[in-house]
Formats: sequence, C-alpha cells, structure tokens
Amino acid sequence: MATSRRGRRFAKSTPAKKDISTDSIKPAASSGRKIYSMPALYDLAFGYRSYDEEVEFLIGQHQSLQEDGKTPCRVLELAAGPARHCIYALQSSKVASATALDNSIEMMEYSTEIAARELDVDTFESSFHYLNKDMCNFEFGNERKFDSAWILLGSLAHLTTNEQVISCLKSVHEVLVEKGTLILELPHPRETFSLGECTRNGWTVPLEDDNGNPYGKLEIIWGDDNDEFDPITQVRQFTVAMQLKNDEEDPSKQQHDMQLQNGVKEVVPMRLFTAQEIQALAHIAGFKTKELHGALDPDGVNVNDENEAFRLVCTLCKI
Repeated sequence: MATSRRGRRFAKSTPAKKDISTDSIKPAASSGRKIYSMPALYDLAFGYRSYDEEVEFLIGQHQSLQEDGKTPCRVLELAAGPARHCIYALQSSKVASATALDNSIEMMEYSTEIAARELDVDTFESSFHYLNKDMCNFEFGNERKFDSAWILLGSLAHLTTNEQVISCLKSVHEVLVEKGTLILELPHPRETFSLGECTRNGWTVPLEDDNGNPYGKLEIIWGDDNDEFDPITQVRQFTVAMQLKNDEEDPSKQQHDMQLQNGVKEVVPMRLFTAQEIQALAHIAGFKTKELHGALDPDGVNVNDENEAFRLVCTLCKI
C-alpha cells in the first residue's frame, strides 16, 4: 500500500463519521448488493475526508473567478451520493441553497435523513434539495439556475464515452448562470500512465460504539492492482470492495448482516482522463478551463507537485 498525501490525511477525522450508524448498513433489496446502493457503508468509507476544508476550497475557487468576488449563492452537486459537500456548504453559511443530484434512490433517502439531522429546520426545509436524476441528461428549466456545480470523488469517471461526458457537461452548462463555474475532481493523470501511485487503493476505517470503544473495522479496496485497463478507451475495470469485521472476542457486537461480514464486491468500469481531454471536452460543451490543482486543498496544491498532488482538480468557467 503506497504512502501518499491521501494516506496521511486519512487519520484526520471529520464530523461525518460521527453521524453514521453501522446499524443502518443494510443492502438494498433491489440493489443486487451493489455498493453504491448501500449509502451508509459508502459514507462510512469516505468519512476520512475533510469536507469543511474541501468546501472552503470549492467556494474559494468560484469566488476567485468572479469580478465582484462573490461566493456562490446556489450550488449543485452531481453524483452527490451522501451529499456531504452540500450539507457542509450550507453549514458554512456562505451558500444560500444547495441541490444534490444522483440516480440512486437509496443515496437520496439516506442523504435527506442525514441533512434533516445536521441542518437546522429552516435551512433543511428551504435550502437543501435532493433530486433523483441522471447526471448525463437533466434539466431544471429557467426557474432554477446555479452559480457553481461540483462533480467530485472522481464521479465523472463513470461516464466512459465522450458522448456521455459532453451530454453531462452541456446539461450543467444549461443550468449555470453567466460566468458560473464547474469544478471537477478526478484521479491524477499519473495513474493513467502508471508513472506513480497517487492515491491509496486500500484503507481501513476503525469502528467505535456510542461510548467510543473500538469493536471492529471496515476494510475498503478502491481499485485493485490487478484491475484490467484498456489503453485504447482508457477504461479501467475498477474493483470496489468493502468488508465489515467485528471483534471476535465480543459476540455481543456481532450485529451486522452476515452478507456484509462476508464482504461486498463489484467491478465498475471507470474512465481515466488526461487534463487536455477535459479541456477539449469542456470547450465543446461551452466551458473554459481556468485552473488546475492537485487536491481540494484551500492552501493550494500544484497539479505537478510529485509529492503533494494526488488528484486532478479542474476549475471550469461557463463561456
């Protein structure tokens, strides 16, 4: 397992982990045990992320490209999953409304429940919205426009053809205001060319009960070394696996579904992008690439930094 910036930041806990109950981790009846239909498990796996800092970066990126220096009033998060960035954006008081979009009903229901608990009543009822839509092709009409849109956690990689990507970007273009921004977070291109491993492909999340006592762990694999990669299409057959392990010494903690004890695993086709591909596809859809960064870090990470850059973050502006 590689040592990386992502690995070093893993130990930095965030409030997101505290609000996740492992009791709620159940496979959806219609999901075929697909991990993306198990939102609590997914949320727990990525609870290491510093959402507050990432939201600070996202807001700052938009603000830096506006002549008046205003922060984004209305934000849209595509392929939002648990929508943690939307929730944190509203908690920052710098965003007036946040809309999450995902094609998973399970994610929508889970995120709405989390938002109802973490946001005050007025903010939740008036400012948080979650829509079950396809990120490839959606519309809101003229009644709803956004200042900034975000596609994070490498979610654009689920769109494996140029046609899908362009359709998605054009849909975003239509719902943004003039000079609106779109911020993409993708795997670093060094991974595409196998010049180095930028992100860890496996990590472990410790599990604690309500009293803070450890009782097990969640083991995650997010991309295996043996995954098949097609250099023509740049599509990798991405292995995603998670397994809950309780302490065997305490039978009272054996509370989880036995299927999860045995683990869940699937292979997801994911496209790896280069920066110039993003620039070209964005231009077709009516965007101009303004900045490239190596992480969602408010302190700034140069995309070419061999030690610190572990993501490809593209800030696009509507033209």
